Amino acid sequence: MAEQDSSQEKTEEPTARRLEKSREEGQVPRSKELNTTMVLLFGALGLLAFGPWMAEHVTAIAKLGFSFDRDTAFDTAQMFRHLGASAWEATIALTPWLIIVLLAAFFGPLGVGGWLLSGKAIMPKFDRLNPLSGLKRMFSMNSLVELLKSWAKVLVVGLVAWLVLGMYFNEAMLLKRMATETAIAGAIDIILWSVIFLCASTIVIAVADVPWQVYSHTKKLRMTMQEIKDEFKESEGKPEVKSKIRQLQREMSQRRMMADVPTADVVITNPTHFAVALKYDSSGMSAPVMVAKGSDEVAMKIREIAKEHNVPQMQAPPLARALYTHGKIGDEIPEGLYVAVAQVLAYIYQMDLFVKGRGPRPERKPDMPIPRDLRVDPEPG
Repeated sequence: MAEQDSSQEKTEEPTARRLEKSREEGQVPRSKELNTTMVLLFGALGLLAFGPWMAEHVTAIAKLGFSFDRDTAFDTAQMFRHLGASAWEATIALTPWLIIVLLAAFFGPLGVGGWLLSGKAIMPKFDRLNPLSGLKRMFSMNSLVELLKSWAKVLVVGLVAWLVLGMYFNEAMLLKRMATETAIAGAIDIILWSVIFLCASTIVIAVADVPWQVYSHTKKLRMTMQEIKDEFKESEGKPEVKSKIRQLQREMSQRRMMADVPTADVVITNPTHFAVALKYDSSGMSAPVMVAKGSDEVAMKIREIAKEHNVPQMQAPPLARALYTHGKIGDEIPEGLYVAVAQVLAYIYQMDLFVKGRGPRPERKPDMPIPRDLRVDPEPG
């Protein structure tokens, strides 16, 4: 029992298919800390970059809001026009900054997990309504990590805030001695840089959170050996299905092979057990090519098709066995059999001339020498 239980532990890394399926279901590693850091940091940098632009338009809004007479204040139409003009100025002021924040939120997920469009991710999950599941999530390792991250954020941001306060303390104290406009500009500068430093401090949390999210996601998708075997069977197919596929492939291959038999120049037979169809074109081939071969029933079918299409047949058992054993369909014949096959083709050519009355009858069949290393002994019985 112990061995059986241990074998079912999820100790294996998820396969590519498991990761792909998880992504299809909307489950990818995500780091909220990274996304939050991107939005905060780029938002703060946007304020620094477009602060003067925004201040200029805010000033224009303030001037527009207070630059009207008593009659305008009691004219509803005029006040709506003032409100519309102020809204337009506010839109112009905020648009660049909002674009920067939107881009940060849009490209933030690329850091971990990437963009993902999945309808399954937004489907309601009623198992989350189970109180037992909720308690299990509350006291899980992930909840503990989230608690530690919250403490770490408070500590890191608090430490950076203390350092920033000490860095700008003297400058802040000098503001009370400056003119109003200069003091306001200085205060805004101190506030902006303080916000940037505080937002940048969250980078520390994001750098620690990203590896944890990747590890946690991978661990959740780990598989048992049995799951990997089942997935392999599912992807590769059941043995009986694969056997049927191989059978169909063989039948298709045989049909293509049989279609090439009528193009052959000669069929060499055993005469009953083997049949090999050869084709040779002196203008385009460096050696004869095997277009078909078969044994028993396939050999009989090759002989029948050759007879139907008047393809010459020649009984040469040793050569037929050697070609069948060492030759491949679609390839040139083995080099050691060049002489034997050349003699066969020459004999067939001479017989064709004799039948047509254009030449003498060949005196005898060729010798067809076969090298020792290519010879194949006939099967006993």
